[in-house]
Amino acid sequence: MATRHSQGIARLAVAPAVIVLFLWMIVPLVMTIYFSFLRYNLLNPDMDGWAGFSNFYYFITDESFPGAVFNTLALVATVIVASVAGGLGLALLLDQPFWGRGIVRLLVISPFFIMPTVSALVWKNLLMNPIYGLFAFLQQLVGITPLDWFAKVPLLSVAIIASWQWLPFSALIILTALQSLDEEQKDASAMDGARALSYFRYIVLPHLARPITVVILIETIFLLNIFAEIYVTSVGGLAGNLTYLVYFQGLLNFDIGEASAGGLIAVVLANLVSIFLVRIIGRNLEI
Repeated sequence: MATRHSQGIARLAVAPAVIVLFLWMIVPLVMTIYFSFLRYNLLNPDMDGWAGFSNFYYFITDESFPGAVFNTLALVATVIVASVAGGLGLALLLDQPFWGRGIVRLLVISPFFIMPTVSALVWKNLLMNPIYGLFAFLQQLVGITPLDWFAKVPLLSVAIIASWQWLPFSALIILTALQSLDEEQKDASAMDGARALSYFRYIVLPHLARPITVVILIETIFLLNIFAEIYVTSVGGLAGNLTYLVYFQGLLNFDIGEASAGGLIAVVLANLVSIFLVRIIGRNLEI
């Protein structure tokens, strides 16, 4: 049992790291809150002073705001459904014994370690380019006019790129959970003559409820702030989310006050979505 002296030493040892992390989080937040109530436009330095809640009003009433909220939620929902469903299928396949399984697992997981900017560039220039991309070449082989992905279906294009990036993460978590499935349950189901569909429905899925919940929660947190894929593919005007709208106001319109207000609104929306998910599916977690 730890003594008071050892507990004091432990607290003293971790105090510098805790203080640094606290300042790392609290200083930007306080500055954002401060700027959100100011008239602060880099193009008009003379226009300053207290703005009250006007920055929040102008951001919410911006004509791009409803579309940005819709794109944010649609992108999150689409990527989660695609990555979880695809990850589940991949995990079931990779859980089966076959030659070269270790190499295949490594190749499947590798996209998750590619930087989003690099990934978006690869998809934009090598795969989805309507002139010399791989998809255009395959469409021409079967006599179909190549689709200009980022002009015709920009939101879907970004969702495909993000799903490809997050699919390995989902597959890895689900595969790890599959490998922890009790062997006695597998043997008992085989002895009872359970069909593959029944085995998957009544044994595998209940066992995967918690890891799938973890995947959904983690992906939601990160996908609400997705930016690189939208910026690199130049579809911000058509498929821009809240993060891109904050970038547009701050670094293109140079309106720091409104951008700060938008950042706070995005934080509130992210917390609302997270609370909703925790209440709906977070009950499966062991806390």
